[in-house]
Amino acid sequence: MSFNIEELFKEMKTGEVLLAYKGSITAELITNVLGVVETKLNHVIDKSSTKKKIYNILVESLQNLYHHVDDLPDSTNSMDVHFGIFVIAKDGEEYNIRTGNFIKNDKIKKLKERFEKIKSLSKEELKELYKFVLNNQMFSDKGGGGLGLIDIARRTDGRVDYIFNEYDSNYSFFRMNVTI
Repeated sequence: MSFNIEELFKEMKTGEVLLAYKGSITAELITNVLGVVETKLNHVIDKSSTKKKIYNILVESLQNLYHHVDDLPDSTNSMDVHFGIFVIAKDGEEYNIRTGNFIKNDKIKKLKERFEKIKSLSKEELKELYKFVLNNQMFSDKGGGGLGLIDIARRTDGRVDYIFNEYDSNYSFFRMNVTI
């Protein structure tokens, strides 16, 4: 399969799309998006606990996207620096937050292991893991040592899926889908 970012973006935009973006992921963009989403959620969702959950998961997802994107080394490609994709969509009674970014292939194994570990834990075990990471200050150079993923899994009862699409021998495109 050849890599086609437009096809992946189209695939991610299923359901009733509330917001979709493809391009450079910056701190300013995230701040602006969160303001727009907060306003939009107030117009489309009545239940405040659902709005809060979606908003909090979106914050974590966008922070992951911003902090963990790997830029492609080829400056002649058409991708922006810190390139990423995110889509917020409603599918029936559920909401999905979908993100995507480039990742170096040598990081895939560790990330898959982390996802599988988190997905295998019960709600109580996730709570304990969250406390353990927080209390033992097991933080990476990019932030919270996986606290974001653990928090997302806790808030969604583990309804987090992922896929890697090979880009070339050094990079893949990592996609995450969170269902609320």
